[in-house]
Amino acid sequence: MPSGASAGNQRPVTSNSHSGFTLLEVLVALAIVGIAVTAILQLFSSNLRAISASEDHVRASLMAEARMREIIDGEALVEKVWTETTSDGYRVDVAVSKVQTARAETIGATLLQVDLSLSWRRGARNRTINLKTLKLVRPGDETKGVMPS
Repeated sequence: MPSGASAGNQRPVTSNSHSGFTLLEVLVALAIVGIAVTAILQLFSSNLRAISASEDHVRASLMAEARMREIIDGEALVEKVWTETTSDGYRVDVAVSKVQTARAETIGATLLQVDLSLSWRRGARNRTINLKTLKLVRPGDETKGVMPS
């Protein structure tokens, strides 16, 4: 026994330090983690929507460009307006018209302008892509063949 201590005055040794977390600390940590996870999931969700919209726009652009090439490369190109609907739900509006006739006649040709508008519906919104090009046609070539209807 240490000096100055009597046998009857001994108390058990207790530690005043706490180990672990209180319930309040755990709840605060869970709330912070929940807010962070929610924010991250919202970012992923908006990015997925943007990617989906981008894919739709790219697909429509490729379809419009391919359709424009078919029209321009076709044998006959005459003044005409028509509308068609694809099996994918796209609507294609085409207008072929003569432009700058006086200037084109000086070189013995016809200048045709092709306006193509491709429309589709994505969710509640209507989307449209517009393409425009010109084609110089020699006399007599514009009446050969049959235009698509």
